[in-house]
Amino acid sequence: MFEIDSDTEFDEMGYTMSKLEIDSDLCEGSMKNGNEASGSRKQKGKFNYLDGDEFAQLTKMRTEPNERLCKIGPGKRELPVSVVKLLAGRECNFTGRGKFSSADCCHVLSRYLPVNGPYRIDKMDSRAYVSQFSADGSLFVAGFQGSHIRIYDVENGWKVHKDIHARSLRWTITDTSLSPDQQYLVYASMSPIVHIVNIRSGGRRSHANVTDIHEGLDFSTNDDGDEEDSFGIFSVKFSTDGRELVAGSSDDSIYVYDLERKKLSLKISAHTSDVNTVCFADESGHLIYSGSDDNLCKVWDRRCFKAKGKPAGILMGHLEGITFLDSRGDGRYFISNGKDQTIKLWDIRKMSSNANCSGRFKNYEWDYRWMEYPARARKLRHPFDQSLSTYKGHSVLRTLIRCYFSPIHSTGQKYIYTGSNDSSVYIYDVVSGSQVAKLQNHATTVRDCNWHPYYPMLVSSSWDGVIARSEFPGNAVSPTPLPRKRTRLLPVY
Repeated sequence: MFEIDSDTEFDEMGYTMSKLEIDSDLCEGSMKNGNEASGSRKQKGKFNYLDGDEFAQLTKMRTEPNERLCKIGPGKRELPVSVVKLLAGRECNFTGRGKFSSADCCHVLSRYLPVNGPYRIDKMDSRAYVSQFSADGSLFVAGFQGSHIRIYDVENGWKVHKDIHARSLRWTITDTSLSPDQQYLVYASMSPIVHIVNIRSGGRRSHANVTDIHEGLDFSTNDDGDEEDSFGIFSVKFSTDGRELVAGSSDDSIYVYDLERKKLSLKISAHTSDVNTVCFADESGHLIYSGSDDNLCKVWDRRCFKAKGKPAGILMGHLEGITFLDSRGDGRYFISNGKDQTIKLWDIRKMSSNANCSGRFKNYEWDYRWMEYPARARKLRHPFDQSLSTYKGHSVLRTLIRCYFSPIHSTGQKYIYTGSNDSSVYIYDVVSGSQVAKLQNHATTVRDCNWHPYYPMLVSSSWDGVIARSEFPGNAVSPTPLPRKRTRLLPVY
């Protein structure tokens, strides 16, 4: 493996780059350690390798420079193309544009992974559950078990912009979501009431209904206040236009809340177990993805749901419950994190109308909240796996650990990254499946992490109460670093 030490040098763009030490395990160990990702060429016959697939071609188009810059001779190509060659190509107008394309920019920026650090942003006495950058990266939200949500001003030295004391909290902050205009924040807990607060009003401290109004949005369809019908909300997201919320709950349902009318507009009895995660597929808001403890991912089309009352399709492949989903934003591809210790990549055009063989082939009993994943379970494969690719190496235990595509602006969504129960953040190449970085910034479970939408910066939140960031190459501010741990890397091509 590559290992980063503290020495630095400058590359041709003037960035400070960490020197790399080559470990003798590089060739043999890159796909070991339980990492049987579908990108391993040795596993090509066993898994669905993405080489030549449409998804790989789309990723390539986003992250490779002009074909003329890649050629070094007849039938020969050079990758990665150096920055110097890109600059020369721009001056010679090889592309005909007279400037860098977005693919040129992603080709350069995606090579600078946020691995320097870690630097401590904050430390609380309770577990951190949520990490989230705003759409423009100017704000960062962190939610804690101890009734606290803190919003940091990223561009002002990470000062606390809003210190929110949650209202009627049950167990923990399970999820938060910022409105697209960054005016409002909603937060959920193990309750049918989602609260919304104006983060631009008042002072820095926001005590529920004392210094700020935390309006309660009731997702319950039961009007008589019967506590027996109470449920918790695991996941809540704003729509792109900011007019709706979608939520997944412990009563196996999906809810859509109309913020303008201040009432539920849709309830779907979606799964046969907890709906741990939901999200909109794209900007239109018509398609909704959901993942559940029934091991299934489902796609819902709101345009035809009332007529059919059924999902548009079902995607099978996970052996255990789904902890999180992230859409690529194109209404076609998404990823899911599963308690079977895998991330899977899906194409909704491959979905089916029915679920087959749901769990009947499992020969073990297991509870992810307190047990290690059985060794024999790692060898099992779903006989009707519809996923495009599978990524392994991280650990999904104890809590609903989250995964994401890397930002489109800086990386062309070339990577997938995830928290892990082993106190690390893992970054995988989405096409090859190889693990390109492992950030060991915490003392215990990393439940959530978020990559800045424009800069090579990744912030993670952990059950050790620490909010920590890693960067490349680092900025002029020199905060006190956390105790140093080795960061293990594979080469990024």
